[in-house]
Amino acid sequence: MSLSRRDCIKQLAASALAGLVVLPVRAQATRPMILVVGDSLSAEYGLQRGSGWVALLEKRLAQEKIAAGVVNASISGDTTSGGRSRLPALLAQHKPAVVIVELGGNDALRGLPLAMTERNLAEMARTSKAAGARVLLIGMQVPPNYGRQYNEDFAALFGKVARAEGTALLPFLLKGVGDAPNASELFQPDRIHPKEAAHPIILGNVWPALRPLLSK
Repeated sequence: MSLSRRDCIKQLAASALAGLVVLPVRAQATRPMILVVGDSLSAEYGLQRGSGWVALLEKRLAQEKIAAGVVNASISGDTTSGGRSRLPALLAQHKPAVVIVELGGNDALRGLPLAMTERNLAEMARTSKAAGARVLLIGMQVPPNYGRQYNEDFAALFGKVARAEGTALLPFLLKGVGDAPNASELFQPDRIHPKEAAHPIILGNVWPALRPLLSK
């Protein structure tokens, strides 16, 4: 004897309540995401895939048993203008809990106005915060041949933005690499991009600044 649609529904409901039927539930496990928006220093330029500091960060999270994922949206050659234009779509797609902004070095290499770099970084911080993310701003320094005043002003703008926007700050990504006594051994032939051996040092700089943001 065939059952009506209504009788079938009643029977399924009764069976489920009795614990005899397990209905499939499609629930996507969620975990906080860390979005890295950077340039070649974060995009593994000249490196074997999986050896850069962002990939090492994923391993560190696993070691620390921190249930967070990492999205590396870094692009070699990117500027703060490029990052600012890409950011809204990245925020909408990944809904990160933390945004790491590692940009500005290419602005300096191209001689772009410092005021523009500062505005772009500030806007990226504000946009990220408005989307509910915490922000880690990563600073950079330029070679001494740019002149003392330019170097000081460029290095200072990251701290200025961080204070104004209330973000976390890592003043210099390449501390212990670019200023190391053996710095020439830690860079690729272009003297701009660190070798694989330098990236654990870089992660060692990033981790203490990032870790408090993950526990909030």
